[in-house]
Amino acid sequence: MQALVQYSKKLEPLPERFREIDHSQFNVPECQTRVDIIPEVVDGKMHFYADLNVRQSPTIAAVLAIVFGAVNGQPPSTTLALPSDFVRTLMESIGLGAREVGLNAMIQRLKRYAAEAMTINETRGTDGRA
Repeated sequence: MQALVQYSKKLEPLPERFREIDHSQFNVPECQTRVDIIPEVVDGKMHFYADLNVRQSPTIAAVLAIVFGAVNGQPPSTTLALPSDFVRTLMESIGLGAREVGLNAMIQRLKRYAAEAMTINETRGTDGRA
């Protein structure tokens, strides 16, 4: 658990430009913890940010820090390639299977945003790959 707390500190803070926007469309209601996941596409690369209380939810913050570390700055196809059993495998390995529903919902949200970005990129004539 201490490792998760340390990892939670690696979650990038929400950029100032996203602080005043309406977060309701970015909320993940399936998660017990209030968390908003905000996507951004820059030059065909995905960037995700989370708005949550890291002190109250270090597990969620740690998982998001791990996932964001792998997919931020990558084309949407990287996010879409996350294994469907990623959350289950991770949570079982640390003994926190009860959080699986909400975490799976967050990963599905990331994939939905990435699929939308790929569609936009394809419409513009680029597939979003490096």
